Amino acid sequence: MKNKHIHFIGICGVAMSAIAIAFQKKGWTVTGSDKGFYPPVSTHLKKTDITFYPGWHVEKMTKHGDPDIVIVGNVASSKNEEWLYVQEKNIPYKSYPEIIASHFIQSTSIVCAGTYGKTTSSALLAWIFEQHGKQPSYMFGGLTQNDFPAAQIGEGNISILEGDEYKTARWDNRPKFKSYSPTHLMLTAVSWDHADIYPTEASYMKEFEDLIEMIPKEGNITVCIDHKKALALAKNTKSTVTTYGKDQTAAYRYSNLNESQIGMDFTITHKDETHTIESPMIGSYIAENMTGVFAMAHQLGIPTNDIITHIKTFHGMKRRLEKRYEKDVIVFDDIAHSPEKAKATLQTIRKVYNGNIIAVFEPNTGNRKKESFPQYKNAFTDANEVIIGRLTKVKKENNPEHQEACNEHGLADIIKKSHTQVTVIDDDAMLVEHIIKQTKKDDVIVFLGSHGFRGMIEETIKKLEH
Repeated sequence: MKNKHIHFIGICGVAMSAIAIAFQKKGWTVTGSDKGFYPPVSTHLKKTDITFYPGWHVEKMTKHGDPDIVIVGNVASSKNEEWLYVQEKNIPYKSYPEIIASHFIQSTSIVCAGTYGKTTSSALLAWIFEQHGKQPSYMFGGLTQNDFPAAQIGEGNISILEGDEYKTARWDNRPKFKSYSPTHLMLTAVSWDHADIYPTEASYMKEFEDLIEMIPKEGNITVCIDHKKALALAKNTKSTVTTYGKDQTAAYRYSNLNESQIGMDFTITHKDETHTIESPMIGSYIAENMTGVFAMAHQLGIPTNDIITHIKTFHGMKRRLEKRYEKDVIVFDDIAHSPEKAKATLQTIRKVYNGNIIAVFEPNTGNRKKESFPQYKNAFTDANEVIIGRLTKVKKENNPEHQEACNEHGLADIIKKSHTQVTVIDDDAMLVEHIIKQTKKDDVIVFLGSHGFRGMIEETIKKLEH
């Protein structure tokens, strides 16, 4: 009997590639296509037996017959020839949240959701359960510093999933987390984001209200007590609510945070027990996430000493305050694509580094719209200079939401209202040259944004080394 064949249109996304590799490990024949293939995802794919190719080619997709199922990523436009063929031939297809729903979810379904912190939290939770021998099924949308696979179809009865609120697919505007049947929820924070698909704060909050309602009576919601909107949402539930955070009344409270250039330590207090946590990562928001993960893992029966050990060996995520270069000058890469996330990252850097901070910032489309402008006030206080490069163009496809997004100079004007040193450099080579001229010993360069900066990080490092 031949192996089932699954094809991924848009395989080079972090989540799509991880899911593809998980299926390949389960014995499926896996193929995939995308606009292009770039490290680090392409590096991971090359280590497998997956056949993948650039562009959209029906003859390659069907080389060994029609696939049994096709996973269609958001990269597939209405004119994509593979997607058109799938529809014409009535080949079964799903979005990636739907394939997760049918092949990953177990009887205990843990979802990590929230505006930020969900990738690191779901990855750390999966790491703890896997290291403890629970063989969970899991998926998170990032690459770890530990080279821990981002998805796995496990043998255990637990699944751990990053619950993204962004839309499921081009044909399905529901948030991804609506597909995951959660029995347990870790809710980090809820702050209006993705204004390109949630035009009002109320429309954004409604999706989280619906998520809360999905948790069964016998389930659990572990929520950060310090984020009042998240806490208020969690109170509207029939299930048990467990709190974590800095607040004195939190069921799992973290305190005594010490950060340095090589990591951090802090304490977690639960009832009459206090535990010391050590981590090679830094950031008060990371300590907050770790406390939530500690709380969830502890409630599900993982011994505290094991949780502490596994936290200590987890080195974090790529593109989450990832140190790319460290000599006379430090270079960080961070996925912070909103003013709130940028502010948190810059505050962390300022705590442990004394030199000037040069921030290169590119927000996502939703954070270029007027609804997000109030969040920019004082977001870049800890940066000595903010540089706006050429913003990645988004296909409008007659979408008025995208047409409202401001350009480079409009964004700079918003930031200038609370920051004096803001520069627009829309030429990549000139931007790198500017950084090199500006930096001196002990300075920190940080690239903030969800796009890849078109090789500017690598070029900056190359010039710093010579």
